[in-house]
Amino acid sequence: MPGSEETGAVQLDAYERRILIELQANARLTNQQLAKRVGLSPSACWRRVKALEEAGVILRYAAILDPKKIGFGECVFAHISLTRHSLTLAQDFADAILARPEVMECFFTTGDADILLRVATPSVSAYDRFLEDFIFQAEGIAQVRSNFALRQIKFETALPLEVD
Repeated sequence: MPGSEETGAVQLDAYERRILIELQANARLTNQQLAKRVGLSPSACWRRVKALEEAGVILRYAAILDPKKIGFGECVFAHISLTRHSLTLAQDFADAILARPEVMECFFTTGDADILLRVATPSVSAYDRFLEDFIFQAEGIAQVRSNFALRQIKFETALPLEVD
């Protein structure tokens, strides 16, 4: 499973791609079931899955929840602009974000804003508290622009892998 030094991408063979496609669709498959679906022996399949985990291709296994059914009905995209660009300011903000469970995703970006957050929150007032208690208290924040999602059109977690 050699990789590309330039991109950090791992070269995957057809069996590894099939394994990843199957696990992205259902990570609860037993090794026996997975091996049968991808056309390998159980021991060969297990070795390949372990190698993918050790290479960092498989980061973790998770259950995907319906946010509305558990009381997190609001999805907010927060576009944050910093007062200045400095490595220390960016690292301090990134470290603080890691401790915020309502922040589902955080990206440093190009364009109009420096940072994009996807925030899951039970209500508009809960998001307001997040802004007041955390974002507005953070050092170096120049501006926050928030967009509330009206409805979700598409949500995928599986990367679009193809088998040769």
